[in-house]
Amino acid sequence: MRCPKCGHLKDKVIDSRSAREGDIIRRRRVCLQCGHRFTTYEEIIKTHLRVIKRDGRHEELDRNKLIKGILRACQKRPISAEQIETMADSILRELDNENDREVPSSAIGEKVMERLEKLDEVAYIRFASVYRRFKDVNQFLTEVKGIIGKT
Repeated sequence: MRCPKCGHLKDKVIDSRSAREGDIIRRRRVCLQCGHRFTTYEEIIKTHLRVIKRDGRHEELDRNKLIKGILRACQKRPISAEQIETMADSILRELDNENDREVPSSAIGEKVMERLEKLDEVAYIRFASVYRRFKDVNQFLTEVKGIIGKT
């Protein structure tokens, strides 16, 4: 690693710590020439998953887009931003473990609904109504009755 102060190529790692739930390693280094201390981060470069949309299009899986969808369903509900972030990270980690390169959008939607159902029934119904494209009130009522039957 090149020293950011003097440009020397030799350094010594003086501390290593795991960061972001083990996804990154933070290393404190000291330049062997000038003694300058600096920090580097090391992470595994993963190939990005691509989403296969309902209409057959392919696009890169976007964490922000996933969070926006969950946020919309959770609007004005007692759900913290941290809970939503954790949910999104959990879904992305699971998708990454289960899929190599591509994932159908339906798999993403099902994972979101599975988690929302456990977290908040109103948010679940909101998300389901958009995801499943409810055409009328009867479909909405069927979903609500399903939730009532489980509780």
